[in-house]
Amino acid sequence: MRILTLLSLFFTTLIQAEDKAGTWPVERLQTEVPEHRVLDDSGPIHSTIYAGEPIAGKPTEVFAFYASPKTLGNFKLGETVPGIVLIHGGGGTAFSDWVWMWAKRGYAAIAMDLSGRRPPGPKFGDDGEKISDFTHKREQRVRLEKAGLDHTHKEKFDSIGGTIDDDWPYHTVCNVMKAHTLLRSFPEVDADRTAVTGISWGGYSACLVASIDDRFKAAVPVYGCGFLHEGESVQKPSIDALGERRGAWVKAYDPGSHLGKCKVPTFWVNGTHDVHYVLDSYHKSYSQVPGPKSWRIEPRMRHSHGAGWEPKEIGLYIDSILMGAVPLPIVGEIMVKSGKATAAISSETAIEKVELHFTEDSGKRSERKWKMIPGKIVDGNAIAEGLPKTANTFVMTITDERDAMVTSSVGFQ
Repeated sequence: MRILTLLSLFFTTLIQAEDKAGTWPVERLQTEVPEHRVLDDSGPIHSTIYAGEPIAGKPTEVFAFYASPKTLGNFKLGETVPGIVLIHGGGGTAFSDWVWMWAKRGYAAIAMDLSGRRPPGPKFGDDGEKISDFTHKREQRVRLEKAGLDHTHKEKFDSIGGTIDDDWPYHTVCNVMKAHTLLRSFPEVDADRTAVTGISWGGYSACLVASIDDRFKAAVPVYGCGFLHEGESVQKPSIDALGERRGAWVKAYDPGSHLGKCKVPTFWVNGTHDVHYVLDSYHKSYSQVPGPKSWRIEPRMRHSHGAGWEPKEIGLYIDSILMGAVPLPIVGEIMVKSGKATAAISSETAIEKVELHFTEDSGKRSERKWKMIPGKIVDGNAIAEGLPKTANTFVMTITDERDAMVTSSVGFQ
């Protein structure tokens, strides 16, 4: 009896060590292909269920849409295609529009619902094109019988402490990594060419996943970032309300605590006025990353799922890494001396426009007015002159002949 008791304690300790907040069972998640079943493969977008991370020892399931050149009928026998994992934001779900967009681009795409629900199935017109439906009503989504956690603030923040069974950030990373492992297991997918992108809370999740799952070859966090416990972040009050547990949440689940491990090449997409993921926190987040990184900070970029997957630069960036396509221009750090802003440019495409955007205002970032100074390319550098001493935040935008825009990192003074 004593031996059985000791064995029980031993295995309990192992489980607890694996399930500690802020750590993930990476080897298991990367090697074990989750059980899965196809619910509907009658059309070009398949509806799938896969096994999610257990909660208190009980099984859970995750719904996902999957599409690829193979499901679209544009596939040559024996070929393989790159894959992409798509992570929705707060209030979102698995979006069939999103996987359709990437499958048409030549990718095997999987988008999962991280709130335990199943959205309406896709519909197609007589011409075979998909009828857009990503703005459907949330009440149309059906709760799964073996649903995992919901994605309210309670699961995202107030769950910290005790076990990880009610920690949404823990389970989200697990279930995204499971989707990645499942995607890589499909014979039409080149397992060595995969990327991840996420929007808003999905960008937050992409930051965590890219820091933990080194199998990805590219990551694009849109809006989402770390350092949510600082500055004007709308998440800060929820984190502050944790009181004595605040530090534990930041250490375990704020991406800023993990991005220092991110070696995956990253492309950071956000706007100058974003309320949810403020520019200061965004700058701190990408500055943590030791791996290759580049930026697209759009003046007054809108915040939504549609606006988040709309920028053409996301596809161009991932194409350049996974398909060997022409890369986006590379912009160096922005330097300012005597009102002259300079950033080194390396580009395989012709640069059509250079602009320096800046604000002299104080107060909330989302309410500041920004101004613009036109610039030019001189001897491989983007240059703009006349930045006022009173400018406190600035960024240089570079637009090439494809109308693709990238930027320098954000500057502060």
